[in-house]
Amino acid sequence: MSNPIEAPRTVFVERVFPHPPEKLWRALTDPSLLAQWLLKNDFSPSVGQLFQFRAEPVQNWNGVIDCEVLAIEPQHRLSYTWNSMGLQSVVLFTLTPEEGGTRLRMEQSGFRPDQEAAFQGAQYGWQRFLGQLEQVLAGGLQ
Repeated sequence: MSNPIEAPRTVFVERVFPHPPEKLWRALTDPSLLAQWLLKNDFSPSVGQLFQFRAEPVQNWNGVIDCEVLAIEPQHRLSYTWNSMGLQSVVLFTLTPEEGGTRLRMEQSGFRPDQEAAFQGAQYGWQRFLGQLEQVLAGGLQ
């Protein structure tokens, strides 16, 4: 009998922002705003669009994340691939209006069991990124 194959894992981060969905949507889809809280990019909100996130290169990494837009439902759902250093994953943002704001749920799925460092890095990284998103939103984005 063989060992069961471990299923890919998913990072989940959820926060409620005291802002309407329209404001969060802009921060998720406007390339200049994305660069303020996530990474430099050439994002375009169109299904099938190829784009890249770019960070400073570090040892053993060129700083490039290759992506493709998979789904767009304005002010509700945004999904794209996130491929870098052997990690082939999917990022999904879901926006849900709530009393006094919007619940943002971020899921990054597709981490294989042998990608523990990438999984841990994503857990830390998305908490940090969404903290930066909070600062961008609080900074007077209309």
